[in-house]
Amino acid sequence: MKNLMLTVGVFFLTLGSIQAQGVLGKWKTIDDATGEAKSVVEIYEKSGKLYGKVVEILRADHKKDVCVKCDGADKNKPIQGLVIINGLQKDGDEYSGGTILDPTNGKKYKCYITLESADKLKLRGYVGISIMGRTQYWTRVKN
Repeated sequence: MKNLMLTVGVFFLTLGSIQAQGVLGKWKTIDDATGEAKSVVEIYEKSGKLYGKVVEILRADHKKDVCVKCDGADKNKPIQGLVIINGLQKDGDEYSGGTILDPTNGKKYKCYITLESADKLKLRGYVGISIMGRTQYWTRVKN
């Protein structure tokens, strides 16, 4: 009986670990208006929270863009290398409680992310309540 309980416990710990790592990695962002791939964002964990940094700009004419409309320390920083997802925490099947920065307008929004499938990430950015927001779907970058 102890072996069965131990096996079940290890199974659920492993399953939780696999799901937690599911959102980690590199994701291709897609332009809402054109459907064109814009950038690659790497989602990583630091001190139990999730963050996302722009690691590559895919459109040649935007590679040197800076965040001119950002506030504070992010103002006029290159978009490549900019941390745009900040402080998300696991809450059931989603990560929430943090913010996402839109470098095109410099605004920060509350957000949550969920894994739709192994290679599809749903992001919802919003002001106030999540009904008042925008959803994007990012695709996993495969090496």
